Amino acid sequence: MEQIKQSLRDSQTARWIALLLISSTMFFAYFFVDVVAPFQTEMEKIYKWTPEVFGMLGGSEFFLNVFAFFLIFSGIILDKMGIRFTLITAGITMVLGASIKFYALTQGFADSNLAITLNSFLTWIPASAKLAFIGFSIFGVGVEMAGITVSKTIVKWFKGKEMALAMGLEMAVARLGVFAVFRLSPIFAENGGPSNSVYMGLAFLLIGFITFFIYTFMDRALDKQTGEIVTSPEDEFKISDIGKIFSNPGFLAIAGLCVLFYSAIFPFQKFATDMLASKLDVSIKDAAAYFSYFPIGAMVLTPIIGYYLDVKGKGATMMVFGAVLLTISHLLFALIPAESFSVFAAISIIVILGTAFSLVPASMWPSLPKIVEERYLGSAYGAIFWIQNIGLLAVPILIGWALSASNPGVSAQIAANVQGVKYDYTVTELIFTAFGVLAFVLSFVLKAVDRKHGYGLDLPNKKS
Repeated sequence: MEQIKQSLRDSQTARWIALLLISSTMFFAYFFVDVVAPFQTEMEKIYKWTPEVFGMLGGSEFFLNVFAFFLIFSGIILDKMGIRFTLITAGITMVLGASIKFYALTQGFADSNLAITLNSFLTWIPASAKLAFIGFSIFGVGVEMAGITVSKTIVKWFKGKEMALAMGLEMAVARLGVFAVFRLSPIFAENGGPSNSVYMGLAFLLIGFITFFIYTFMDRALDKQTGEIVTSPEDEFKISDIGKIFSNPGFLAIAGLCVLFYSAIFPFQKFATDMLASKLDVSIKDAAAYFSYFPIGAMVLTPIIGYYLDVKGKGATMMVFGAVLLTISHLLFALIPAESFSVFAAISIIVILGTAFSLVPASMWPSLPKIVEERYLGSAYGAIFWIQNIGLLAVPILIGWALSASNPGVSAQIAANVQGVKYDYTVTELIFTAFGVLAFVLSFVLKAVDRKHGYGLDLPNKKS
């Protein structure tokens, strides 16, 4: 009987190999997400993309997920069709969307009849941007589908074991993709411009698809060993379970905290390089190198925090501290004047922000399995990512608009290659600060909900 109970998930080596494979794909996916982030000004000069258009590109990643409810469908597909099918679907979708985005930035597209057609409407948005929006929105379906599937995969392999540590390590590897893009993308662009960086990001995604594919063999072997099939109708996912998810107060509190926190992080990444270049009066390449330190704190601290959560707990409390650091970071970026802003100050604040980026996600994602039933865990992850995507769609557009509105005439001067013209990011940083304040308030709401319903969010994840 003891031999029958043993499976791949009981092997530490197998568990960590599985984690490495799926984390590798997320590394390449996160690289592509921000592959043009260091080039806001370059995109304005080369492709005539204003800050509003650049912000719309960031928001377009989430358009189909939000308005076509693809993330909700992704969660249902995951619960109905399983991990292997969903991973392969996600990988193909990411590559397809990335290919379209790359084509949008090529001369071949610029000379095509499609470009002429796209230029015939909404003429203030360049044709290259319109096609890039389409490609990035398709990519966004794939990357978010991959994200929820990876989360459920980690629960499958690590529940009752080192689950928070595993999620922390997966996030650390993904954050390494953010570090890599701000280091490597400007280098790739030196030979071929931003389009060459997008091309390299596409090549990385193809490698990521291969690692997902390799993992599916391990997943199939585990299912054969454990015989993981639904044993009764009561255990099956039902569409009506969506209502249970959205009526769960713990889920709603975490979802609200999620959208506020990520709205102050991911949209900020799109504009951070130009903000640092403007405030420090340095080149884009140097500014991108400085910002590359942002994920370092997350890479180092997230697994450590995950281990602490596994053995000691305090997940809900960690979210409070993370919201505080998030607010302080953006407030410092907003209020320190340019003449007093140094490279040391910039990197210090970036590290603080990276620490916040460790505390909240490392605590948040392992908390969800404590709140919802495992049979509809995939749909719960899909729903929370959908809510998160609403913010990630709207906030980059809001920031792009606020940047232009608070800097009248600057966009036209930059597009005309007027030297020495820079954006002032004070207003945009105050907007990010407001998100941090709201997240701080909601983190206390989550603690109150946890006390009332006894989810055990501050209890250890690992069973003794």
